[in-house]
Amino acid sequence: MFPLQSALLPGEILPLRIFEPRYSQLVQDCLATDDPAFGVVLITRGREVGGGDVRSDIGALARIAEYADQGMGQYQLNAVVSERIRVTQWLSDDPYPRAVIEPWPDEPGPPVGPERIGEVVDRILALFERIVSARGAQLRPDALAVDPEVADDAARHIYALASRVPMGQADRYALLAAPTLAERVDVFVDALETVAAMVEFQIAEE
Repeated sequence: MFPLQSALLPGEILPLRIFEPRYSQLVQDCLATDDPAFGVVLITRGREVGGGDVRSDIGALARIAEYADQGMGQYQLNAVVSERIRVTQWLSDDPYPRAVIEPWPDEPGPPVGPERIGEVVDRILALFERIVSARGAQLRPDALAVDPEVADDAARHIYALASRVPMGQADRYALLAAPTLAERVDVFVDALETVAAMVEFQIAEE
């Protein structure tokens, strides 16, 4: 497990610079397997370096896609955040943070159709338009473009959209931890309202 000070969403790319001995060992152990993956969860209190942190129990798997061994236990790597997980038990941190986990796919709930996704897209576009117009710029036409296979999957589409919005870590975690896709969309809409209010406040202060 790799606790971080950010809540990562499925589909995001996680760049890491590894230098702490315990995480160097984690990377080496991952690379020795057929599926070089580790769990990432949000640190709710404390820091990434040195231990003694308090961790959330909802996170995701991150699979190492590319890496560079820089010697002396240091690595540069990119990992792709994939499926959501739930920690059922934290184990000893020797030699690095470890846990018993289980996959946590979205639970059954009300369907989220293209119309609802469209409403979310419209809200984000309105937010982005407000930001760029305040800076005297124009919004790119492809600002919210996603790959067709992502657009065809409502769950992946919502995660992809959320990753582009400057939400706080608490909102990102709430979005990740929503049991159903419909609840995730509701959390996302609430977060967008919060971000929009903050943007208006910042513009008024300028």
